[in-house]
This record gives sequence, structure tokens and C-alpha cells, in this order.
Amino acid sequence: MPKMKTRRAVAKRFKATASGKLKRKRANMRHLLVNKSNSAKDRNVQADFVHASDVKRIKRALPGI
Repeated sequence: MPKMKTRRAVAKRFKATASGKLKRKRANMRHLLVNKSNSAKDRNVQADFVHASDVKRIKRALPGI
């Protein structure tokens, strides 16, 4: 049986941590940043973890993790 292919778009957006959680970047940091408060920008710079309800679908697209 051939190897399963990794969905490259998903692989670029998510990284697995050592404990197995999936890390992602937060949205809303591309443009229109002048209108956002510094605290909102600081919050968005930090990475976030994928919600538990989405993990199964993402892991299916990434057979390597």
C-alpha cells in the first residue's frame, strides 16, 4: 500500500508540540493594525492551541504526526 500523502496546506499551518498538542497562529495580524490596541496585538502574537473538536480532522490530514 502506498504512503498516505500529507496535506501541505495543513502542514504549513499547524505544528505538533512534544506533548502531542497542535499549535496554530492566531488570525487578525496582517493589516489594519493601527486600529487595534496594543494588548489585542500582544494577545494575537502568542501561539494558540487547536480546539479539541478539530484535532481529529487535522491529524487525519497529517499522517506524519
